[in-house]
Amino acid sequence: MKKVAAWSAEDVYDWLSKEGMLEYIDALRQTDGPGLLRLNEADFHRPSLSLVSSDGGQQLLERLETLRIETHIEDHKNGHANGHAGGLPNGTSKPQRNGMKDYRMEMVHIPIPTKETTRPSFPTEWGKTGIAFAYAVVCFVTTTIVISVVHERVPPKEHTPPLPDKFFDLFNRVEWAFSICEINGMLLVGLWLIQWILLKHRSIIGRRFFFIVGTLYLYRCITMYITTLPVPGMHFKCSPKLLGNWEAQMRRIMKMIAGGGLSITGSHTMCGDYLYSGHTVMLTLTYLFIKEYSPKRFWWYHWFCWSLSAVGIFCILLAHDHYTVDVVVAYFITTRLFWWYHTMANQQSLKETSQSNPFSRVWWYRLFQFSEENVSGMVPRNYQLPLSWRSLQWSRGVKYSKLEVQ
Repeated sequence: MKKVAAWSAEDVYDWLSKEGMLEYIDALRQTDGPGLLRLNEADFHRPSLSLVSSDGGQQLLERLETLRIETHIEDHKNGHANGHAGGLPNGTSKPQRNGMKDYRMEMVHIPIPTKETTRPSFPTEWGKTGIAFAYAVVCFVTTTIVISVVHERVPPKEHTPPLPDKFFDLFNRVEWAFSICEINGMLLVGLWLIQWILLKHRSIIGRRFFFIVGTLYLYRCITMYITTLPVPGMHFKCSPKLLGNWEAQMRRIMKMIAGGGLSITGSHTMCGDYLYSGHTVMLTLTYLFIKEYSPKRFWWYHWFCWSLSAVGIFCILLAHDHYTVDVVVAYFITTRLFWWYHTMANQQSLKETSQSNPFSRVWWYRLFQFSEENVSGMVPRNYQLPLSWRSLQWSRGVKYSKLEVQ
């Protein structure tokens, strides 16, 4: 391993990335190895390091102390500090009287790191992921129930015609376009599911996805319940209203849940869930997660997924199944919630409740803290095979020989 004293700024960048301390990269972008070793607690009370973390740099200082210990041990191995390997001064054959005094002066105090430094920066915590998944399922079921309620309030298209929409004026309706949208959506969901299974830190990333998608559908319940828009086109064939028949409504809700809320499966025959578009939410959110947690060198993969998302959103409008404002609002809320959440998750100082942190005033901040409190820094884009696959590979490598029993 290259000595720390000889590290360049690029080596420091690699070390910070390996340790999961990416939030310090900008502040230490011009720092080399010797400068890294010289950092002390006072440096973290001055800009720009004081703006990076709210813990006074304790986590980074603990890792630096470990690095100093490793450097000191390496020096001893090389003979630089092992019993004055350079020989006795002035070529004398006898040790000087003050040799013991000099030896004591050169003794180095090495503090032993506490057990907290060995705590992983990215613990799995599958229990929290399970809670986030349950939250997403509850929000999805609630959305389906609200759609059933709103369906009963949608005014007949003969009495209340569709609202004027500029996109509809420019483009005529294409009947098969909405099927293309749903096919693209299923492709993106499938690609994201495969990618998520192969991620090393899938538990952390999974609960982020479940929390964000659940919150987006919860917001959707509120918007479509408060304001019920008329159907966007005269081509809509809405299921008949049940007028308080709760048993029939429950069957309709279960059918929609079983079909994933997709028109292509024949499960979505209700009207009223326009503001805002759930299809746009899934097309946008799956692309954002795919791009965020895949290597930057996979630019072709990013462009392919972006094309699927963009074409899918355009086909929603081309089919005249949503007003343009439905799609715009869905895109805005989805991207902002994704970016806000990840900004908070990647900055240690934003995980602390304080007057200087406006994000701590949002209603879901306590849920965010519960989910991210043990995650230190940016989650790396590392991949590995699932445990079951790895154990299968290992079992294939085991060879058995026949034993002869006497």
